[in-house]
Amino acid sequence: MKMEEMDLEEDVLDVVDQEASTIVDILCEQRDNVLQRIFALVDARTREQLQHLPNNRESISGLVDYFRTSDQHTCRRFLDIIWSFCENIPLELDIRIVNLAGSTAGALVNNSHVPDTENSPQSRYGKRARLDQVQSYTNAVKSFLQKKFEKVTKDIKKEVCLNNTWLCWRTQKYARVRDRPAKSQEGEEVSLEHKESVEALLMKTGRVVMLSGQAGSGKTLLMHCLAHHWAQGSYPSIELLFLLEFRQLNLISQPLSLKELLFRFFLPSDEDDEQSEAVLNYVLSNPEKICFIFDGYDEFGARFKDPKELECSVNPYQQLPLADLLSALCSAKILPGCTVLVTCRPRDVFDLFGSSDYFVAELLGFNQQRVKEYTQEYFQEKGCEIKERAVSLLMDSHHLLSMSHVPGLCHVCCVCLDHFLTSDMSQQPGTQLPTSLTQIYLHILSAFISRCHGCGSSDNHTPLLQRYRVQIAMLSKLAMDGLENSRIVFPANELTTELMNFGANAGILSRLDLTCGDGSRRLGCAFTHLTIQEFMAALHLMTNPDITESQLKKKLNLKSRWTAKTDPKTVFTDSLHLYMCGLAAEACTSNLVLLKGSENARAIVLKRQDAVLKTLQRFVVSGRQTGPKIIELCRCAHETQNIDLARAIGPRDRFELRNIRLNPVDIDALAFVISSANQMVCLDFGACYIEPECLNIIPNCKNLEELNFRSRKYDDKFAEALSGILPKLQSLKQLHFISGGLTNIGAAKLFKASECCPQITRLNVSDNYLTDESVKKITELFPKLAKLTSVILGKNNISINGIFILAGKMAAFPNIKEVYANAKKKEINVQFSANTTNSASTDDLNNTEESKQLILNDWNLKWTNVHNLCPMLRGCSSLTVLNLSHNALGNRGLKKLLEHLPTLDTIQEINVSDNGVDMDGVVLLSPLLCTLKDLTEVEASHNGKKMLVLTFSSSIIDALKQVTSEGCDILHKKLSLTHSDIHPTDMNKLCKNLIKCPNPLNLDFSHGTLKDESTEKLLKFLPNMASLNLLNLSHIQMSTDSALLLVQLLSDCQRTTTVELRQLGETFIKFLQDKSEAATCKFNQYRLSSANLAKLCEILEHCHHLTDLDLSSNFLKDEDVKTFVQFLPKLQISGSVSLNNNNLTEVGVLYLLSLMHTCERVAAVEVSLGKEEQQDIIGFVQKNCTGKTFRLSSCTVQSQNVLFLLNKLATLNSVQTLELRNNSFSADTIKYLITEFCGDCNHRTIRIMEPWIKGEAAVGLVQCCLELNPNIKEIRVEKTCLKLSVESLVSATIPNEWENGNCSLSAVHCISFDDCEVEGQHLSSLQSALRNCPSLQELHFSQLTMGADGAEFLSSVLPSLKNLKILSLSSKGETEDEAVIFALQHAQKHLEQLSLAHHVIKDRGAAVLGNALQGFTRMRSLSLLKCLDWTATGGRDLVRGLVQCHSLEEIRLDSIELDEESIDCFAQGLQAMTSLKKISLNKTISKEGSGVLCLLASLHPLIELEEIELIGLRMGDRGVEELVKHIPKWTRLRKINLSENRVSDHAGEMLVKALSHCRALQQIHLFRNNLGHSSAAVLGQVLPSLSELTELDLSENQMESKGCSSVCEALVSMKALKKLHLTSIGTSDLVNVASCLKHCTSIEDISLSWNNCENDVVLKLAEVLPQCSKLKRLDLEANNINTSGAMALATCLQFCPWIEVIRLWRNPIKKDDLILKDKRLNFSST
Repeated sequence: MKMEEMDLEEDVLDVVDQEASTIVDILCEQRDNVLQRIFALVDARTREQLQHLPNNRESISGLVDYFRTSDQHTCRRFLDIIWSFCENIPLELDIRIVNLAGSTAGALVNNSHVPDTENSPQSRYGKRARLDQVQSYTNAVKSFLQKKFEKVTKDIKKEVCLNNTWLCWRTQKYARVRDRPAKSQEGEEVSLEHKESVEALLMKTGRVVMLSGQAGSGKTLLMHCLAHHWAQGSYPSIELLFLLEFRQLNLISQPLSLKELLFRFFLPSDEDDEQSEAVLNYVLSNPEKICFIFDGYDEFGARFKDPKELECSVNPYQQLPLADLLSALCSAKILPGCTVLVTCRPRDVFDLFGSSDYFVAELLGFNQQRVKEYTQEYFQEKGCEIKERAVSLLMDSHHLLSMSHVPGLCHVCCVCLDHFLTSDMSQQPGTQLPTSLTQIYLHILSAFISRCHGCGSSDNHTPLLQRYRVQIAMLSKLAMDGLENSRIVFPANELTTELMNFGANAGILSRLDLTCGDGSRRLGCAFTHLTIQEFMAALHLMTNPDITESQLKKKLNLKSRWTAKTDPKTVFTDSLHLYMCGLAAEACTSNLVLLKGSENARAIVLKRQDAVLKTLQRFVVSGRQTGPKIIELCRCAHETQNIDLARAIGPRDRFELRNIRLNPVDIDALAFVISSANQMVCLDFGACYIEPECLNIIPNCKNLEELNFRSRKYDDKFAEALSGILPKLQSLKQLHFISGGLTNIGAAKLFKASECCPQITRLNVSDNYLTDESVKKITELFPKLAKLTSVILGKNNISINGIFILAGKMAAFPNIKEVYANAKKKEINVQFSANTTNSASTDDLNNTEESKQLILNDWNLKWTNVHNLCPMLRGCSSLTVLNLSHNALGNRGLKKLLEHLPTLDTIQEINVSDNGVDMDGVVLLSPLLCTLKDLTEVEASHNGKKMLVLTFSSSIIDALKQVTSEGCDILHKKLSLTHSDIHPTDMNKLCKNLIKCPNPLNLDFSHGTLKDESTEKLLKFLPNMASLNLLNLSHIQMSTDSALLLVQLLSDCQRTTTVELRQLGETFIKFLQDKSEAATCKFNQYRLSSANLAKLCEILEHCHHLTDLDLSSNFLKDEDVKTFVQFLPKLQISGSVSLNNNNLTEVGVLYLLSLMHTCERVAAVEVSLGKEEQQDIIGFVQKNCTGKTFRLSSCTVQSQNVLFLLNKLATLNSVQTLELRNNSFSADTIKYLITEFCGDCNHRTIRIMEPWIKGEAAVGLVQCCLELNPNIKEIRVEKTCLKLSVESLVSATIPNEWENGNCSLSAVHCISFDDCEVEGQHLSSLQSALRNCPSLQELHFSQLTMGADGAEFLSSVLPSLKNLKILSLSSKGETEDEAVIFALQHAQKHLEQLSLAHHVIKDRGAAVLGNALQGFTRMRSLSLLKCLDWTATGGRDLVRGLVQCHSLEEIRLDSIELDEESIDCFAQGLQAMTSLKKISLNKTISKEGSGVLCLLASLHPLIELEEIELIGLRMGDRGVEELVKHIPKWTRLRKINLSENRVSDHAGEMLVKALSHCRALQQIHLFRNNLGHSSAAVLGQVLPSLSELTELDLSENQMESKGCSSVCEALVSMKALKKLHLTSIGTSDLVNVASCLKHCTSIEDISLSWNNCENDVVLKLAEVLPQCSKLKRLDLEANNINTSGAMALATCLQFCPWIEVIRLWRNPIKKDDLILKDKRLNFSST
């Protein structure tokens, strides 16, 4: 309104009266100095009254009322002060005040209270002019916005109601999902939400709001509606509103200022530039009154800039890039305090940077009621019949209904239905409603074209799509060009006028007035919606002949709904891939063919559709998809309507969806996929926004067995909606409503609805806001759900009263097996028994109920609670565990609980740990342990304050029952009082009570403190405690004097059998019921003084049945050992004394050595002074003991003491065995020892180990020994150990040479060098010594390289060894020593055993060896191992000699090659070797297949056979058939090895049946064959008859579970079995095998590797292994054992000290836990 049009004579009092409320609001926000100026106009009395009113607003309201009734002059002065000094005056009031001032321009010139510059007529006229310009522009804006609103809404059928259109506020700032830690993707809350109508968006000013919504949700329409409402007078706090569209702003490429943005691209000023400047000044001066609406940020080609990258304050006149300018507006860098509203798609919310002052809201879609209303409104003019039919079709089609929740798609569906109903398509047979969004758009395309003006034609038979395919093709190409170049607006010159008219008339295009970057205007167009453009682009891709298959695949990709900063900005809705998938549906083929139009159109269309489907199939198998991509994949499958594709996506146990918005279309697609898959699935929604209408679609998901909802946004209203669909989910087994906003109201509805789900087994409502009321409600549900197994109620507001409600129901419902409630952990669980009817208890519950547990922890329960709880449990006859630990019962509560024990007749365990019980409470329990028959154990710690558990007989009776000689059952009892400081008075009370115990009793006082007085009290009672079996005092803080008092028990109490005392270690005393015949004493880890040691020995003198004494680790010194040695003859010890790990030196060694003289009963002394572990053991004479033994190791004797030690040893005639290891003895020392110690010619054995005894030194040492002592019977060097034995002349066989007086000859029978780095060149020094060894019968060289020197040595010495019978030559590696073979010609002909290994023998050598063998007529054993390098000729020469050895008892020919002629010759020779007992032909290669069969056939005369090894002959079934003809005759057979022979399952049956005749069998090895369950079945029958079998290897045979069960049946009776290998036998089900091992009492080695066994096998092994007391090795390599399984094995190992190693390599085990550090657990490959 212009000034000139205003009534200049407007009454001042009228203005104040009309604007009174506005003036009060203005003055309430002003500074005090302004109010003081106004109060100065009021008389003093009135001013005083007003200033004393209760609050400021009442004072100002009274002030304004004063001026309303004042005179004109005073009132005018009042308004003048307001205009001059007040801030934030509304534009209309400002204009009215200026007008009043202008009518009397000179009236106030002389007023001193107003500044002259502000009060001048020129200033007032200037301001009036500026305000007039602002008002004029404002009116123009309002008119402009109203016209735009009319244009936008011209085709809208239903009036837009802002107060009935809802949005959802997010009260927290958005964070990019993929930029947050992974935790948030798994269910972390993003924001909290509340609903409000859209009209509230502009009710609060001064904020930045991002309004997000899906494509088609109505954002643009609502923004125009908001602007229209403002133009009509709504939102008075906003003086000026600017509505700009990003699709127009996209045309701006150059930088621009704020002024240029407003007056070039919004509404240019109709007047001169002065008006624009006035409006801009007003905007800059009053930003809080300005509102900017930017619509369609999703259509913007750039991103907002991070405000951190902008300057702190941006000059509004500065030209900036458009994105920077808009970012500055949104982040208050320009016009701080203005209102900004930006619309976008949900994912674009993340682009808005800035302070925490901005807000996010999301438009909500239609609910079903609004869909129905919109449909009725749309068809209102079509007639009642069509309207009702349309509404019915839409509401009955869940596909159309799910899409219609988006307002834009609802309109699309209505257009589709309109075309469907009005074009008589619904009357055509076979015509169906579209089932996908793409099909709907195809219908709409036809509908748009059909209503196009000028589309009429005489050709009524040609389909519309075919008739206008050229125009459609051109529009499709335009859409595709825009898509590829991110353009949604097209200038008119880019398409023909005809095409624009066609598109606009059809409703596909909309005409636009475009403002170019330079401000010029021109005509343009855009597709009516982005989705239309994308659909048309998809048509182009599927029909254009220029599109290749490669281009087609590039456009097809899955979009994630999680966004990140790095994601590319796009102006489109990312629906192109959906429309491509939809067009690949079979239902779209005919329409695409019409649009294609060529001769081979169908073939081309089908090819492209197939390409799309194949690409989707690749997405399915490409790997693990995240939740958003799973949804997109489901959407694609739904669009294709391809069942096969849906089945490929569907096979997954769980669909996890996190932090994404799900709309009905998504759920509909998900239901389509899930229903297509033939398996049960779980839907898991975590922090997803789910519209209530989505829940109505979930029942369409067939095979749904688990439903999870996890988010605070899921509240009572959501639960109510969920309750409406639960009765439809008949297959639902698990319902999880957790971490939500559920209260008692919503829970009641949820529980009520759950009654209709008969399959439910698990109900989880944890982490909500439920109280005891919900507990009552859920217990009413228990009897109605017959299959319920678990209810979870943790993390709610449930009190102890609610817990007692659950406890009380344990008696009422027999299927409740556990109630667990932990207040600290906030866990409340109820477990139910499976297959038990949920009904109230009956009379026969004792026969049907399972054991029950009640666990109530950390509830601060007191004795009064126990008084209330126990009566509730009276009827619960199956309660076995009552756990009330971590409460506040105290002694009084414990006593109250014990009073109710008679009512708990089935109780097995009561846990009252950590309940404030003290020692008085434990003492209270001690008489009950004696008097209560069923109370078997009281386990307490820390004087009862920590652990306190009562165990009753029914829980452990099977383990603790023993049968006496009279046949009566004895129940053992135990009192554990660990980690406690037991005072003497308490010890006295306990012992007085326990002495009356009639049952065998164990006492455990470990890990505590016992003062000497307490120990004395205990010892006072122990001799009279007749029922005591074990006293455990491990890890007790006890003085040495107290420990010595305990040793006194060995003499004071005749029942004492073991005393083991370790300071702060394992300490216990064992008793027998009768007098003990033998006792052991271990006194370790005490710092014993000489006085203590003497006192101990004095005590032990009175123990006449002591067998073993262990004084290890007591810090004893040499002098202490001397003292003990003096006492030792007085001690009546029959077994051994151990002084390990004390502080002995070589002096102490001499003291111990003296025992050989001073104590006749000493049989052996073993001393080791090693740094790591010191060993000092004294053994006493046993039965059948001959001679004494002295062992000394790791003792570096000083040079002055060496001779003394050696001389001392030389005087010990009774020592027969001397072992000296690593004592740094030199060669001279050893020579001296050999001379002196063995000089008396008595029988002696000496073993000396030193690291230098190897190679040439070893040979020289042997030579010297032979020369120094002719009585050596045997001398061996093994690695670095020299072993020799000496016999007296009486026992030795005297050679003829000695009889002839030649006493310089040696009597040695055996010389051996084994793996001691000796080479042939070292042996020359031995020649002279060997020539003097006429008695030598055995000569062994192992792991050495003979070479030419070695061959020369053999050639030299062999002729002189007249009595040599055994010669063994094993080469180190495969070496070519043919000269060694030639040397064998010099051996004596009476050689009986010859062994050659790893020698490379060529033809010449084979011929020589063959000739030599012919002369060895007494040969009993021949071994040729890996001596292969001859040809067929050499093989024949060797065999001809071999077969002449008719006396052979053993043949080993491993890894040699024979041709057919050689094998025939060998086979004939075998038949003559009737003495043969052992034969090994492993991997003997025959190039002709018949050779093996010939060999097998030749075995029939060998009835003495004891061992046969035929590994790797690949004999197959024919070989087995030949072999089984002979096996029944081998009744002495002890070992058979047929591994790696390709034996089939059928042949295996024959073989096992034949072996049943060999009752002496000890070893069966059938490794790596083809045996199956049939062979195993026969094995199960035969093995029990082989009572001597010790080894069984069936590895790498596919026996599977059935065959394994058969073997298990046999294992039960195999008591002699020591080795069992079942590696890789084709089944992981080895629980039965593990269970049967307890029957194999001799088992030492087990292999179950490479079977993919799970933890169940390991748990069974952990249960069985303590019963396998001889087991040394267990191999579990390459299974599927996890950490928990390994921990079970480690725990088991603590009870199995005999086990040496358990191999666990190649198992998914984390080795972090301390218990897995046991060295016997091997996680490596070796």
